[in-house]
Amino acid sequence: MRFALLGDHPDGLAMVAALIATGRHTVSAHGAADDAEEVLADPAVEAVIVAGRPDARPAQLRRALQSERHVLCVYPPDATPEIAYETDMMRQDSGRVLLPLLPGASHPAIRRLADFIRVGGKGTDVAAPVGDLRLLEMVQIAVGPADGKPTFPGWELLRGLGGEIAELSAFAAGEHASSGEPMLIAGRFERGGLFQITFLPAGPETEERLTVIGDLGRAELVFPVGGRGPAFLDWRDETGDLREESWDAWDPWPALVGRFEAAVAGAPGSPSWLDAVRGLELDDAARRGVERRRSSVLEYQEASEEVGFKGTMTLVGCGLIWFVLFLLLLSYWYPPIRWLIAGLLIVFLGLQFLRYLIPKQKK
Repeated sequence: MRFALLGDHPDGLAMVAALIATGRHTVSAHGAADDAEEVLADPAVEAVIVAGRPDARPAQLRRALQSERHVLCVYPPDATPEIAYETDMMRQDSGRVLLPLLPGASHPAIRRLADFIRVGGKGTDVAAPVGDLRLLEMVQIAVGPADGKPTFPGWELLRGLGGEIAELSAFAAGEHASSGEPMLIAGRFERGGLFQITFLPAGPETEERLTVIGDLGRAELVFPVGGRGPAFLDWRDETGDLREESWDAWDPWPALVGRFEAAVAGAPGSPSWLDAVRGLELDDAARRGVERRRSSVLEYQEASEEVGFKGTMTLVGCGLIWFVLFLLLLSYWYPPIRWLIAGLLIVFLGLQFLRYLIPKQKK
């Protein structure tokens, strides 16, 4: 498959190197070009890597999807989730693959730690050393723009271990979140368990850490030089003996190439564009929590026929109210028009019964 590169973000360049190394893909030498029209004018291009500047990235992403190519996008695509919602609808309409460059959740140490946990009483291993999740503590180095709205890494790790987040509270020294200041976030998962995150600004301290506490024990995963360096996992087994495992420095990009190829073949997996959407939603909730000094409740409404029907009926109902008021004014001069109002209300009420005629799809 032939790729084109938009921009010169380091993650985009690393993905280019991994694609070329497979021998199955080629990349057009557009380098640091930020002009999407120039890149997409080549009919041989089948996929696009969006890796432009943060301010140019949303427009590049939108244009790449409009051209109906497969798209890989450096995370975050924007500071707010609106572009993620818009491009997700474009992805569904075009049927093309859209993936964020989020390598963290595929780290073998993270997958190993996930095997230690039972979430909501369910897990792949009944004898999981940690047992049911009670608390997940994470220390992350927050890398984000020096100005504008900061973004926070690691949400895909948190969700991969504990599931979807139901509520969070955020605390910072000032009235607004800043990438140059420490930040604390706490909350709870939908399926049970609490979490606490400490975001530290980029600096000489590079250690990142994940600690999982359950009803049977605890496990700690440490990255002494950051998330892509060596990793060390320790826990106590059922006899109380301390156990340790370690991994060498990890190159995430070959795994992302495999994930992209699987997605093109139609196989579901992680990361997906949902991870990007959720990450931006949680960033937005964290910033809002700092500014408003209160918890944010996350409500994830899935798209379905029922949700679409309710939205449509809401719009129709609002329009009908205004139209009825207009007809009431006209009925002052022409009273028979009141029968039209009654007819419209009967039709609208009849539409409400349509939802019961459509069989519900199984989840």
